[in-house]
Parts: sequence; structure tokens; C-alpha cells
Amino acid sequence: MTTRFAFDIHARDGAARTGTISMMRGDIRTPAFMPVGTAATVKAMKPETVRKTGADIILGNTYHLMLRPGAERVAKLGGLHKFMNWHRPILTDSGGYQVMSLSDLRKLTEKGVEFRSHIDGSKHMLTPERSMEIQRLLGSDIVMAFDECPRADRPRDEIAASMEMSMRWAKRSRDGFDAGGEHAERSALFGIQQGALDEELRKISADKLTDIGFDGYAIGGLAVGEGQEAMFATLDFAPGQLPEDRPRYLMGVGKPDDLVGAVERGVDMFDCVLPSRSGRNGQAFTWNGPINLRNARFAEDQEPLDSRCKCDTCGTYSRAYLHHLVKSQEILGAMLMTEHNIAFYQQLMQAMRDAIGEGRFAAFAADFRRDYLGQGD
Repeated sequence: MTTRFAFDIHARDGAARTGTISMMRGDIRTPAFMPVGTAATVKAMKPETVRKTGADIILGNTYHLMLRPGAERVAKLGGLHKFMNWHRPILTDSGGYQVMSLSDLRKLTEKGVEFRSHIDGSKHMLTPERSMEIQRLLGSDIVMAFDECPRADRPRDEIAASMEMSMRWAKRSRDGFDAGGEHAERSALFGIQQGALDEELRKISADKLTDIGFDGYAIGGLAVGEGQEAMFATLDFAPGQLPEDRPRYLMGVGKPDDLVGAVERGVDMFDCVLPSRSGRNGQAFTWNGPINLRNARFAEDQEPLDSRCKCDTCGTYSRAYLHHLVKSQEILGAMLMTEHNIAFYQQLMQAMRDAIGEGRFAAFAADFRRDYLGQGD
């Protein structure tokens, strides 16, 4: 029988580790970056192109898909994988973060969150049980527990109360997932650690999640405006509070230098809209730092975006042509820039996996920061 879920760590280098998550729809190499397919699409890319960049898994968004086209409709059409033609693992978020950030009209209670759609104003109720049901209807491979994500600058007692409620919701998520029959037998459930920047609250959260028991554990409540220094300070302790033999997923992160710093601190999985959103807005990530193709200095530049990049965009098109597409707001510009950025992120993950496996991650990270940020020698 094919493995439902297994995590094997192949090598460690300091706190960094590389391994494989095995699931029925395929293996996920870690550290892993998951391109974000919010509404059943990684914007401006075909699924087969996303796979060609090296992505083993993508992320789908519960909140957006429940509103449009609707989870029941996706299930009727054969599930999210068939619907969007992506036949490898999909992780779905729980919808909690979007409810908090996108909905102006919401009411938070112990039961869950009542909110109005940002699309048409229709009323909805999202609870841990409903979130599990939606993710089951979508056919998600990695399901996220339903939680609340407060801002890090809220008073400590508010953050503590929110964390405690998220832990009660985590238990309800576990029970709701386990009641999912055949879906629960082939999918995985991740819990989400909360507690903002507070080490004690994070430890309480981690212990409660471990007592419930999950296939993997996410570090939530970061990359929400606290800045890289505060995020790294939290990652100096948060991953180590979670079970060592399970994947650790830092949600919503981040810039390339965020990824390197988080892998250094023991994180295994990431997702972020940044490479696709930046691509649509004319920004390319390169080994020598980000560049803005809108700038006039690229108008006659016949070099590729990044001479070290192996993607089709860099192998075929010049900066001058991409500058023209971006300035002209041509759709092809968004497509080629997004393809490059997603491919660059996947090449970065592969380079980190190689460096960890060969025991040279500290040197890799130092070289990366020198080239990307202009730091060091």
C-alpha cells in the first residue's frame, strides 16, 4: 500500500535539515517551497509549467475556493486536483487568516467566525468543522487546522486568549478531520502553533498541539508585519519547540533571504504569493538580488534576467524584451516573469537541499547573503 504520510530526514547541518515527505500523490522534497494557487491557479502559469520549475506541491486557498466556485461544486467536478489539472500533492490552508484579513464584517465567537464575503457580501459561517469539510470536499492532501491569527502588536493577554482558543479549535479540527472517512485515510492534518513573538506562549501552544497529535506542525502568526529581525528571533526558538520528527511549516514566508534564514533555524516548508505577485508587477528575483524590469536601464539590456538561472525565460528572452512587455502591460510579461520567479525559488530550494546534504550549508548561506544582499566579504 502506498504511504499515507511519512517524513524521512536524510541529512542535518546545524539546525537545517533535508528530507522527503512521502504521500499517495507523490514525494515532497524538503526544504520545500509551495507556489500559491489561491483560486485553483498559480496566477499566470499553467500547472504543467509550475511542475516543470521543480515544484512538488502547491497551496490552495479554502476561503477563496469556498466562495468561488464553491467546495461542493469542486467536489461534484471530481475534486481540486482534477479540476485544475494538478495531480501531485496540494496543501490547503484553513481559511482563518483570509477571514480575518479580507472580511470587513466578521463576528468571532468560540464556535467560529461569521463573516460576509468580500465578493458579494453574502453571509457565511466558518468553524473548525466546516473548514475540515471544505478541505475534504476539495480533496486536499495536507489539511490545515482552523485557527485565528492575531496581529503580533496586540496586548499579550489578547494574544494568549486567541492562542488558547486556536488550541481548542485545533482539537475540534482533529476530530472533524478524523471523521472524514476515506479522505482521512489518505490525507494528512497539520496543527498551527500560535503565540506571536512570545516564547512562553509558543511553548504552551506547541505542547497542546503535540498532545493532540498531528502529522506536521506549522508556525503561524509570523510574516504579518513584525519585520525580519523579530521573525528570526522567534524562529530561534519556535521550531525547536515542535516535534523533531515531523515537518515544520512556516506559513506565508517569504523573500529569498527569509527562506535561507528560516531553513538555518530548522524550517522544512514554506509558501508565499511573493514570486508570482512580484512577477506580475515587474520584479524579478535573481541570485544577485531583486531587480525591477520597469527601470529604463533595462530598455536595451540584451542579457538574460539571471545568467545563473536555468529557467526557460532566462534561456530565451532578454531583459530588454521583458522590460518592453512589462512597460506595455502585455500578459506575456506577467507569464514569463512569474515563470522565472517560481523557477528561481525552486532552484534556491534545491541548492539548499544540496548544501545541507553535503554539510556545507553555513558556507552556502554566507555566499548567498553576500551575492543577494551584498553582505559579508
